[in-house]
Amino acid sequence: MERYRILDEIGDGTCGSVYKAVNIETSEIVAVKKMKRKFYYWEECVNLREVKSLRRLNHPNIIKLLEIVRQNNELFFIFEYMV
Repeated sequence: MERYRILDEIGDGTCGSVYKAVNIETSEIVAVKKMKRKFYYWEECVNLREVKSLRRLNHPNIIKLLEIVRQNNELFFIFEYMV
């Protein structure tokens, strides 16, 4: 998550919170979903149904998952930002 700087909170839900952020290296605006649950192993992360589905989807009407980051037992999904 060192590559991203959080700008503003967009929303909050049962499973996580979503933030508007900027990629420090490329200046690209992204959406970051921070999961509320702790993840102690990488295998837990990649076996989530949400991760499996988003990795397979490639459609112009579905927001793309750019990256998955696990840091300090916290899981972050990096998405393209839609206005």
